[in-house]
Order: sequence, then structure tokens, then C-alpha cells
Amino acid sequence: MSRERPKRGTLPPAQENIEKLEKVVEEGNYYGAQQMYKSISARYVSAQRYSEALDLLQSGACNQLKHGQVTCGAELAALFVDTLVKGRFPYDNEILARVRKIYKEFPRIPVPQQLGDLDDVQQLSETLGAAKTCVEGCSSFLKVALKWSAEFGAPRVGAPEIHVMLANYIYFESPEVDMVRVSHHFVRGNNPKEFASTLVNFMGKCYPGEDDLAIARAILMYLSLGNLRDANNLMDEIKKQVESKQLDFPQSDLIQFINFLLQTLLRDALPLFNMLRAKYKSSLDREPTFHELLDEIAEKFYGVRRRNPLQGMGMFGEIFKMMGGE
Repeated sequence: MSRERPKRGTLPPAQENIEKLEKVVEEGNYYGAQQMYKSISARYVSAQRYSEALDLLQSGACNQLKHGQVTCGAELAALFVDTLVKGRFPYDNEILARVRKIYKEFPRIPVPQQLGDLDDVQQLSETLGAAKTCVEGCSSFLKVALKWSAEFGAPRVGAPEIHVMLANYIYFESPEVDMVRVSHHFVRGNNPKEFASTLVNFMGKCYPGEDDLAIARAILMYLSLGNLRDANNLMDEIKKQVESKQLDFPQSDLIQFINFLLQTLLRDALPLFNMLRAKYKSSLDREPTFHELLDEIAEKFYGVRRRNPLQGMGMFGEIFKMMGGE
């Protein structure tokens, strides 16, 4: 008996379209392939064949990225996450592995270290532009993946593994390093050892006086989340790696404050905590956000309510409250 032919308009198994579109990409018709990836995957989604839509979109994102089509690849990667949401796929190791596979296909663009003639300047400009595009594309993909994970089973701030991916890509691929953003994601991750390696790498190329700020910021960010364990692990790991690489660990009043703070938070010692803040105020003033982080730490560890911004406004504060501003 002959096999029944699919009815007109019936969607074939996704693998058929995956193989067909791989050839279109190989031929260099990136735009045409992109439109087909989007339209065909939308049909699978409409038919509630979400798993096949995911297979198609993952394949498309990886293929476009392998061929340097970052904007196209990032768009398909975002559609992959959108399909996870529509299909209500839970956060688990299998889906996380698929997110990681797409992430690994985003290009790593080396920036030339030495410049010669005008051509080199133009090349540098083009390279920096390409690197910026990669960071924006990868960041947008991982941010929506974080949002999906938070909604479907990961911690409230999103999957720690995805935070580590994002921190790494921002640090190593951004034309200009933003250690605040890098640290923001690492402290919501699950790998203090990798965070320590990144900070030690940064210490080897930053301007004088930036190394202790980066370490202090990282520790205070961990503590502001109530995470004393990883704050201590990070400090221990930095010291270990610095020693093994025969580098100098920064010695400053700020680092001295951090060491005292880590010891103080092990006990119920609010008066000592406040004394330390007062004594090292000039060091903490080097970065205004440190005071805000310490307010959060005081609330987390000692139950001190953060100061209401309306306090000290007198009559104007009362008027603002009466008008419903609170």
C-alpha cells in the first residue's frame, strides 16, 4: 500500500525545512533564508508544533551566526526564546544547553592592538562597530532568555548560568569594558571562581586605582544581595589566583575596609558596622554607589530600614505625602 501523501498545506517534519534552509544559507542568500526561517517557524507555532519551531529557529540562529550574520542570528535567537514562552517550556538543563549552544555561536571579534597607517584606523573603526553589534545582539538574546527563565522555574532574577554567560560576553567582547554591568550579572550567577578570574584579568590591564574599586564593588554587590558566602569565596579566590600568577594584590584603605566588613558581618555587630562606614568614608566616597550598597547591606544583615528620601524635606515632604506621592 502506497504511503499517503500529505494534504496540501500540511506542514512537513521540521527537519525537511532545516535541511532546505541550510542550503539557502550556504549559498549566501542570508536575507532570503531569514524571511523563510521566520515565516515557516511562525506556521509551526500557529499549529502548536512548538518543538519543531524551536528546532528550526535554533538551527537558523546558529547557521546565520556561523556565517557572520549577527543581526539575523540574534533575531532568530530572540524568536527561539519567544517560542519557549509561547510553548510554556520550563527552565531545565536541556533547554539551558540549547540556549548555551546558540550563545557559543556569537562571534568573538579580536580588536587589533597596534595601529599603523590610515587603513589600520579604518579597520579598527570597522572592527569596533562589528564588536558592538555582536555585544548588542548577544545581550538582547540573553536578556530575553533571563526573562523566560525567571518566569518558568529559575530564580526570580533569572537563571544564574545565563547571567554568567552574559557577564563573560560583555567583559571579553565589549569594545569598552563596563565592570559595573559585568559585576551585576556575575553576582547573580553561580560561579565566583570564574568571576575572580575575570577580575584578575581586569587587574592586569586597568588604570591604576581601578583594581581595588572593582574588587570592592564586586564584594559589596554580593553582600547587598545577602550573599556573604560567595562574597568570601570571591575574595579568597582572587587572592589565590593573584598569588599563583605572582601578581600584586591591591593594598588600599578600601580593601582594608572590605576585609573588616566581611569579618563584621559574621556577627551581630551593627555599631561596629557603622563605625567602619564612618572611619572609611573618604575611601567609600570614591564611588557614590558604595553608600547605597552599604544601606542595602545594613538592611539585609541588620534589619536597618533604608532612609526614606522624603525625610529631611520638612513641610515639603509632608505636602508631597498629602498629595499621594508616597
